[in-house]
Amino acid sequence: MLKPWLCLLPIVGLFACSTPSPRGKVTGSASSSVLSTQPAALPAWNQQAFGESLLGLQQSCKAIAKKPAWSAVCQQAQLLASDNLALVRQFFESQFIAWQVGETQQPSGLITGYYEPLINGSRSKSDRASWPIYGIPSDFYSVEMPASSRQQTRVLAKKTGPNRLVLNPAGDIEIYPADFASDSGQARVKGRLQGKRLLPYYTRAEINQGKGRENAPVLAWAEDPVELFFLQVQGSGRVQLDDGSFLHLGYAEQNGYRYQSIGKWLVDQRELSLSQASMEGIKAWLGRNPQRQQELFAVNPSYVFFKPLSGNEKGPIGALGVPLSGGYSIAVDPRYIPLGAPVYLATTWPYSQQALVRLVHAQDTGSAIKGAVRADLFWGYGTEAGMYAGKMKQTGNLWMLLPKGLSPNQAL
Repeated sequence: MLKPWLCLLPIVGLFACSTPSPRGKVTGSASSSVLSTQPAALPAWNQQAFGESLLGLQQSCKAIAKKPAWSAVCQQAQLLASDNLALVRQFFESQFIAWQVGETQQPSGLITGYYEPLINGSRSKSDRASWPIYGIPSDFYSVEMPASSRQQTRVLAKKTGPNRLVLNPAGDIEIYPADFASDSGQARVKGRLQGKRLLPYYTRAEINQGKGRENAPVLAWAEDPVELFFLQVQGSGRVQLDDGSFLHLGYAEQNGYRYQSIGKWLVDQRELSLSQASMEGIKAWLGRNPQRQQELFAVNPSYVFFKPLSGNEKGPIGALGVPLSGGYSIAVDPRYIPLGAPVYLATTWPYSQQALVRLVHAQDTGSAIKGAVRADLFWGYGTEAGMYAGKMKQTGNLWMLLPKGLSPNQAL
């Protein structure tokens, strides 16, 4: 996400119709079975305009060009012009093999969407803009904690830099793994340093009540707490300041707790139906129940800290380390699809049977993006992007395009 991007409202519900898969050669892998085929055999391949797809690959190559399997392909990609569509199509057809992702008996999966919110705010606090957008607190620290260390009663660590610890038997900072039983379950433990002991960081509810505010820099002040919450969920976004300028914010850190879907909670509480639990539906519920706003937000203990991004970035920086492109970047599970690979996505538009088929790029990951046929499509930023992202829970198929001679097992 987006660095660990936090997928928008990950509710697994009813799926739309899936897209048929072309036939090909079945090849086994450690994690799934895949079909290999020529790119030209993919559904609606000849209907694609590959200009944006080439630009996406050129972005990915900034991160993967030094890998031997990708070097030649990236060199050729940099020489192409995105407006020469025939040559670009020929390039993808001649340089890649398409590998369908997923089990033979389960070729389709869930496709969701995410986006960059655009919210209103200010550099200074006022009656109108009173909700803080925090950077990383000075007392926040994280440490890599392997499973063997988590089984111990007490371990020691030492500081290695701002906000970072490393396990060290000679360290002077105490960590009691049992304190972190309710954290995100990731290998890296995150907490706050109190004296010489690392404690779990504050939950969202505690932060919203003011806990830790003396240690957290305020990057800006938001006008709307609901919009700020969805900025947190997405993990990056833009703030239009009261002087007309924009502040671009990216994910910096997260407080260490598992993401919990407020949409799922509302469905479980029978406050909304599954079909109503979109971003728009949740905002409408909050409009009807303003007195329950903090109760709902507290359902999700996860909290994101931000950092300013340079004004030169056209999109947020994904896990691959390159800017994401609206409509052409996806978050994937890197256990199944290597970051940087082109991915042919065949799904449908939100709440529609209309086909949505295009060559996108695996440039991000997400805490809710788990499994082989699972992708989160980045829609861009702003209101329209949020509308599509908030409604998107479709069935789809994925094919990863790998340079000829490179198998999925070798790529992962």
